[in-house]
Amino acid sequence: MAKGYWIGRVDVQDDEAYGAYIAANKAAFDKFGARFLVRGGQFEAREGTPRSRNVVIEFPSYADAIACYDSPEYQTAKALRDPVSEGDLVIIEGYDA
Repeated sequence: MAKGYWIGRVDVQDDEAYGAYIAANKAAFDKFGARFLVRGGQFEAREGTPRSRNVVIEFPSYADAIACYDSPEYQTAKALRDPVSEGDLVIIEGYDA
């Protein structure tokens, strides 16, 4: 079974308030077996319009990745993130050769 991934790119306007989102999203990520592969860090934008923060999160399956996003736990955390950041999120199925 192919894993699922969240690929997020975010610009944060209030780091302190965004910290509350980070603390709150742990419940959803723990529940759905999420594992951070990329969480910030140095990057080089070679094409397109970059954002200041990049995140890649791995889930046991694509279904888990979708269910996590739709969960009440994550939606509660997301409500903390929305007013203090702007971003893009793609949920994608991994390649299973």
